[in-house]
Amino acid sequence: MKALLLILLAAVAAPLPQSARAAAAPDDVARYLAGMPVRGSAVETLSRGAEWVEHATFFDDAWAKLDRRQLAPIRDWSANYLGNPGDRSPVYYMFSGPDFLYAHAFFPNASQYILCGTEPIGNVPDLSAIPPEALAFALANLRKSLSSLLSWSFFITKDMKVDLRQNQLSGTLPVLMVFLARSGCRIDAVENVSAGKNAPGVQIRFTGRDGNAQILTYLSTDLSDGPVKSSGFLRYCAQFGQGRSLLKAASYLMHEARFNSVREFLLAQSKVIVQDDSGIPLRYYDPARWQLRCFGAYLGPIDLFKQHYQPGFAELYERSNPPPLPFGFGYQVQPTRSNVVLATPR
Repeated sequence: MKALLLILLAAVAAPLPQSARAAAAPDDVARYLAGMPVRGSAVETLSRGAEWVEHATFFDDAWAKLDRRQLAPIRDWSANYLGNPGDRSPVYYMFSGPDFLYAHAFFPNASQYILCGTEPIGNVPDLSAIPPEALAFALANLRKSLSSLLSWSFFITKDMKVDLRQNQLSGTLPVLMVFLARSGCRIDAVENVSAGKNAPGVQIRFTGRDGNAQILTYLSTDLSDGPVKSSGFLRYCAQFGQGRSLLKAASYLMHEARFNSVREFLLAQSKVIVQDDSGIPLRYYDPARWQLRCFGAYLGPIDLFKQHYQPGFAELYERSNPPPLPFGFGYQVQPTRSNVVLATPR
């Protein structure tokens, strides 16, 4: 009997195999991936290696520079020009990829953020199941996938398609988790959702810096006319009512006839649109309905999109004498070369 008792006590004291350990909470995983303190969490032991310390040092430095150069000026600009800081109406950010960061900087108090792109979703990673050498590589690849946004304010789509398909930290979800953590938000729950046929997504419930409950939904779908009409994506968005829209580095897709549906949705569903010249073309803004205010300078598209130069945009800028932009926006990285148009219904 004594021998049996010793065996049972030894079994209780023995460490659980990896598969039986409790998974880390999504917020702890987010903080780990973002290079933020995780003391007292299930992933604390993983933060003691030199690779994670290097990862955390990189993010601390990169985020300090990004906040000083971009995010803090955007927050100030938003407070000055977008009005009503307590507005909790939804934010629609089409062609966004996983760029929650800029949506939150412009509209910090939204009840809902609806982001959309063609990038895959992925899962909350089980960090304990990743071998140490593979985890070091995964963290390095995560830094690489974020490098263009941290440096220039936009993702390079073709690079993202490669970076977000690695095995350990695949999809947009790890990137979204990093942005939430670094934006001072606490992740409460993560679950899969769907906006209809061929529009799978993920919904993240989180608590913002002010203590309000908020929701971020990322949906992976094709926004061109045929697929978006059959998927139900726009009907899904419409249920949230009138909102505010952000368009940045949108590849000038809504300049093409095959993106009529999403363009018409935004014009009908938005009470504010913040965009650069790659968003909705000027010709679709009815002067009887929309008031446009310009900021920065319009120098035309970068060479890759030079066919989308808008003479009317240049004329609008020339006659409106716009105030300068304190931050870079879209494909023209420097503030002195960037343009922002604030569109509000009359």
